[in-house]
Amino acid sequence: MRKYLLSLLLFLLASYLPTQATEPLKREFRGAWIQAVNGQFIGMSTTELQQTLTTQLNALQQAGINAIIFQVRPEADALYMSYYEPWSRYLTGTQGVAPDPYWDPLQWMIDECHRRGMELHAWINPYRAKTKGTKELGLKHPYKSNPERFIQYDGMFIFNPALQENRDYICTIVTDIVKRYDIDGLHIDDYFYPYPVPGLEFDDEQSFRADSRGFTDKGDWRRDNVNLLVEQLHHTIRRVKPWVKFGISPFGIYRNKKSDPEGSATNGLQNYDDLYADILLWIDKGWVDYTIPQLYWEIGHKAADYETLVAWWAEHAAGRPLYIGQDVMRTVKAADATRPDQHQQARKMELQRSYESIDGSCQWPASAVADNAGGYATALNEEYHQWLALQPEYPFIDNKAPKKVKKLDVIWTDEGPVLCWTAPRYKKEMNRPVKYVVYRFAKREKIDLDDATKIVGFTQSTFFPLTYQGGDTKYTYVVTALDRLHNESKAKKEKIKL
Repeated sequence: MRKYLLSLLLFLLASYLPTQATEPLKREFRGAWIQAVNGQFIGMSTTELQQTLTTQLNALQQAGINAIIFQVRPEADALYMSYYEPWSRYLTGTQGVAPDPYWDPLQWMIDECHRRGMELHAWINPYRAKTKGTKELGLKHPYKSNPERFIQYDGMFIFNPALQENRDYICTIVTDIVKRYDIDGLHIDDYFYPYPVPGLEFDDEQSFRADSRGFTDKGDWRRDNVNLLVEQLHHTIRRVKPWVKFGISPFGIYRNKKSDPEGSATNGLQNYDDLYADILLWIDKGWVDYTIPQLYWEIGHKAADYETLVAWWAEHAAGRPLYIGQDVMRTVKAADATRPDQHQQARKMELQRSYESIDGSCQWPASAVADNAGGYATALNEEYHQWLALQPEYPFIDNKAPKKVKKLDVIWTDEGPVLCWTAPRYKKEMNRPVKYVVYRFAKREKIDLDDATKIVGFTQSTFFPLTYQGGDTKYTYVVTALDRLHNESKAKKEKIKL
């Protein structure tokens, strides 16, 4: 009996202590979505918006976020300088009106994110061409010149997914973005065929009859329409800049068990059957480079339990890097059943990190993290993202590391010691060093580059300021180079007393 009570006590203690969540991870995707479609930017001047974004980015950096997914094309419009589509009303209030004073939000975000050591992924909505709230289209909007290529549905305009000219047009837009901007990723969210409205039919019967491509089932035909676009986008991005990652963030349920024995034990809308998005096929074919399913429900949700869905995606979507989409506000509003005085952030992080096939998460929305809702950012900063992390590797794109840095030395300046080095040479852009990792080890401490607690910073420059401590403490500093896909070079080290 005494042995049983001791075992029970140990079990209860273990259930209250974080396990996987506090382990320092050398590589982890730590993203956040910054959206425009909610109208948060409308009415702001250029200065005000830049100040707002600066405040958000600073807070996100403090919380350990290392990748920003920034919405740049909500409805065949642009939060960047586009040659094809009008400026977004979500930026200026009126579609087609440029910001005044002029600026390019995408370029500005790239510069600001890279300066902070963050990646920037440009987020587009491929099919949606007009949202319900848009009353007037700009002169450059594609509907103005080719209305026959769109389907109206529930107050929206949708590029007809059946048309090859629409797939070509969307790929032209993506080519333009990828070619002109130094983005790290091109991102699509969950809007493929529109979310179904009861009693309202998506009117593509004429297109189905005109070119069914041998399909007799319209659902299979619709899925193939989307498959064709995703495959074409994959090849388009690889051709223009092979290091730019193509990521998709699907709705959180692929299929329910009642539709497919291999589906999840859930009861909700389905990617495959309702949005015609066959995400598992895209992963299997290698058309996507990473996946972020939107698991926005709480643990214990009756129709879509977070714990059930994390396990399902970890088992079924591991053919490519897998990250989990987290809803910050739902998380902090839901109590943890095992710790009723706490919300569910800790338990969700424990679950996410308990699966080897899951390499990170992405927070929705970024503003909730920046506002520290429910202490969410504090927990990220002090526990889950306490140590800096590199991005996950993408060996199926490229696994060749850059050469190591040269001439590592310490220069003493009037402002203190500065660690300096020379960038390694490279022949191909894929292997160009774009960032450096600086590690610090105490005297006689083993040099272990797998230990994330030894990373003291990232920099785009070939120097790193150090803090002088009186000259009595000896350290070994190590510098490595990272290429565009975060392949890490061999180490170069230097000993110094600070």
